Amino acid sequence: MALNVSSGDRAVRFGEYIVETDSTVRAAAKHFGISKSTVHKDVTVRLAELNGGLAAQVKRVLERNKAERHLRGGQATKEKYELTRRYGGCIRFAAAEAVQKNR
Repeated sequence: MALNVSSGDRAVRFGEYIVETDSTVRAAAKHFGISKSTVHKDVTVRLAELNGGLAAQVKRVLERNKAERHLRGGQATKEKYELTRRYGGCIRFAAAEAVQKNR
């Protein structure tokens, strides 16, 4: 879902999406088919110039995501080793199941 709009309009759309869905920059980039760098710059730099209130809301969501990042990483590691145990230590089969789960 690429956006063929001005960078200002795009920044507002990214900001609204992140706030409405409590999304990460990565998830927003995937949703819109845009690079993470573009989304990050739009919501941290451009959005602040266009809509300070929305920029503040986005900043709160992104700060919360950053604070929770280590918890998500720990959960991913836990799931990886649980899958590895399920397949008797065969990481290849565990990885294949993990890929299917995340689609």
